[in-house]
Amino acid sequence: MTDDAVPTTMHIGELADRTGLSNRTIRHYDEVGLLRPSGRTGGGFRLYTDTDLARLLIIRRMKPLGFTLEQMGELLAVVNALEAADDDAEQARLREQLDEYIRDTEARRAKLEEHLGMADEFLGILRGR
Repeated sequence: MTDDAVPTTMHIGELADRTGLSNRTIRHYDEVGLLRPSGRTGGGFRLYTDTDLARLLIIRRMKPLGFTLEQMGELLAVVNALEAADDDAEQARLREQLDEYIRDTEARRAKLEEHLGMADEFLGILRGR
């Protein structure tokens, strides 16, 4: 095996630094099954890869949109299955599930945009006083 085939790993502290999340939050995601470490050191410390980092960034982006932990897990399962699917019918089924998340996310974004407009109006009222 060449050095290129060995994934780069990081400890939980580096993962926390790279995502802006706390060690506690990352451990919680491990406890609920959203983000399992790819490995452990001989001393039992969690080791994460760039793939784990990408997964955590998806989770981090879903949280402020109000997705539940269950929905996050479902989406991540769809994404993983879609990457592994080799059957056209299975890919189409998974793609439709992904498209549902896309539509849901678009609706959540529109709601946030509406709320932002209301916040701007409110600021205008307050500043006009």
